Amino acid sequence: MSSNREHFSSRLGFILAAAGSAVGIGNLVGFPVSATKNGGGAFLLVYALFVAFICLPVMIAEMAMGRKAQKDPYGAYRKLSDKDRKWSFAGLLAVITPFMIAVFYMVITVWIFGYLAQTVFGNLDKLASPSHFGEFINQYSVFWYMVGVALIVNFILVGGVKQGIEKASKILMPALFILLIGLVIYVLTLDNAWAGVRFYVVPDISKLNASVLNGALSQAFFSLSLGMGILITYASYISKKDDIVSGAKMVAVTDSMVAFIAGLMVLPAIFSFNPNTNPDELSDSSVSMIFVYLPKLLLALQADIGYVGASAVAAVFFLLVFFAAITSLVSIVEVPTATLIEEAKLSRQKALLVLAGSIGILTVMCTMSFGMVEWLTKFTSYGGADKSMFDVVYDIFYDTILPLNGLMVCLFTMYRWKKAKLSEELSQGCDSYSGSFMEKYVNFSLSTFIPVILLAILINTIATKFFATSLFGF
Repeated sequence: MSSNREHFSSRLGFILAAAGSAVGIGNLVGFPVSATKNGGGAFLLVYALFVAFICLPVMIAEMAMGRKAQKDPYGAYRKLSDKDRKWSFAGLLAVITPFMIAVFYMVITVWIFGYLAQTVFGNLDKLASPSHFGEFINQYSVFWYMVGVALIVNFILVGGVKQGIEKASKILMPALFILLIGLVIYVLTLDNAWAGVRFYVVPDISKLNASVLNGALSQAFFSLSLGMGILITYASYISKKDDIVSGAKMVAVTDSMVAFIAGLMVLPAIFSFNPNTNPDELSDSSVSMIFVYLPKLLLALQADIGYVGASAVAAVFFLLVFFAAITSLVSIVEVPTATLIEEAKLSRQKALLVLAGSIGILTVMCTMSFGMVEWLTKFTSYGGADKSMFDVVYDIFYDTILPLNGLMVCLFTMYRWKKAKLSEELSQGCDSYSGSFMEKYVNFSLSTFIPVILLAILINTIATKFFATSLFGF
């Protein structure tokens, strides 16, 4: 273990930081709606099984790589493969991916910050206007909100692991839980709220098909920050005394619990304000739900608690989503930050300055690709449609590259680093791991069916996104 390398001060600090990276915008809105439209309780059960039997082994493998190497993803692949060039490319891809994901995630976080500010300023009625979102994202005032988000993220990251990431996680994650539980309690007191709960949790087996299963697995994989290099980086900051397996379980449970509880907020609210809601007609897009649909629902509260009361509830909701977005964005940016510190030998301040400039330029370009600049709006075309620069970044680095990175982790740990070394690392801090069922399952799953599943997702995603053809019927 590097003697001068920063580390989390406690196991709780690591779990909260890792959970913060996993709990994002999709957990709070996208997951509940997806569950409701795709079988309710049946989808929830399938999702939980995917998390436990497919995502957890990949998560454990990423964390083992990070702690063993005590390096960023690029450094981890190089060190553990004895500088094998083939695997150095996998490490480089694991750093480029979060760098580019930070770009589109920054855009969405800026929008959330703007909506939070406008709600606090008393403009909830404007946010609820059907045309407002399209107008908002094309106003130059959005760049002021961008400056605000950049300052918050850099303020956290400049503090380093203990004083920045860990301290922020210990504040933001409990605050997120408190706000979420408070909103759930309030929403469940509304008329017709329990109709939404029934749609959310009552199983509907008839809706389960290949497409739903693929969606549930993708949601689970993306939700847990797998393939982004985050867990490799964060695990490089933990002690050999910590139990990686139990830590990974805690992160998975926390992330899934937040997603489930969020459903008890979103769906009851929708059914309370519109008892005739047809779940199948709800948008699959978290962006559409957050910025177009939910503001109208929140404004409807004024009939019971007045405009000020409705604005207060809306402000709490957007603050909740903003906390989730910030914790995720911090973890995403930390990956290339760690790489610049370790591989380019830059100070943390200089590394953040480089990233602020490079990510900032790309974020501005993506922000302007919704109509401000024509050539960015119609950046290219594939899959039978014109694509903006924002679309290209999302489609390539979020939808496509993440399963590829997960596949690389499986192949690397099983066939280059080897099962014995993975087991040896996971036994550090967990004496009962060696010879256990968990050890046998992790080694078996990572070397057999998980890579096959990730490869199938990768191939089908490429075919669907870029060629408008589904190879597997989903």
